[in-house]
Amino acid sequence: MALESDFQTKLRKEIENRFEGCITTKLDSGDIQGIPDLLILYKNKWAALEVKRSEHESHRPNQDYYVDRLGKMSYSSFIYPENKEKVLDEIEQAFRPRRSARVPKSK
Repeated sequence: MALESDFQTKLRKEIENRFEGCITTKLDSGDIQGIPDLLILYKNKWAALEVKRSEHESHRPNQDYYVDRLGKMSYSSFIYPENKEKVLDEIEQAFRPRRSARVPKSK
């Protein structure tokens, strides 16, 4: 089985290619225990990802809490090879500009 760090390195490159001009940075779990591994900054939006080498990998203390909390603020998820495409598609949705409401003009 591939190492988590190998998956994370390839994932960061894929994210940077998919979201041109984005910034990806590693977050420090030594600072906040359980904070997700990656922060993606794109235009005026952001996403946080907790990287796992497989869907069966155990979660460390506070990881579920922070993925849930950050998901309520913007977008956050666990990501592993088995759900990578689904998560990247969800991030793409989250990064799309919100359309303003259309109000029909009076005649």
